[in-house]
Amino acid sequence: MVPKLLRLPGVGPISAGQILVSWSHPGRFRSEAAFAAFAGAPPIPASSGLANRHRLNRRGDRQLNRALHTIMLIHMRIDPATKVCIQLRTTEDKSPRETRRCMKRAIARQVVELLERGPAEESLTAANNLTMAA
Repeated sequence: MVPKLLRLPGVGPISAGQILVSWSHPGRFRSEAAFAAFAGAPPIPASSGLANRHRLNRRGDRQLNRALHTIMLIHMRIDPATKVCIQLRTTEDKSPRETRRCMKRAIARQVVELLERGPAEESLTAANNLTMAA
């Protein structure tokens, strides 16, 4: 599990360890949304009048939230796809806080997808990719 996590950009040994401690075992969370809620990364509606927006959740596992935040900061600094996404969100009139919230949620989704896929499924996926390439 750890090598898969460490391959993600921005995930170091401390962040990976915290994610694994909080995640515990496959099937603990019914969905990636439940994991995001546990991490304190789901959006909370904060709309008023004509403004439709969301804010960060201050609840959840604070250590896991910090690990996601650290990963997000590194993504924002080194990942070109993340930089494009940030520019896109900025053109949509999103504030920097809302942009960071969206990025945290996307990282939580990516981490759960990676952790929930077992080694057998990973080898099947690799085999399918090889047959598609041939």
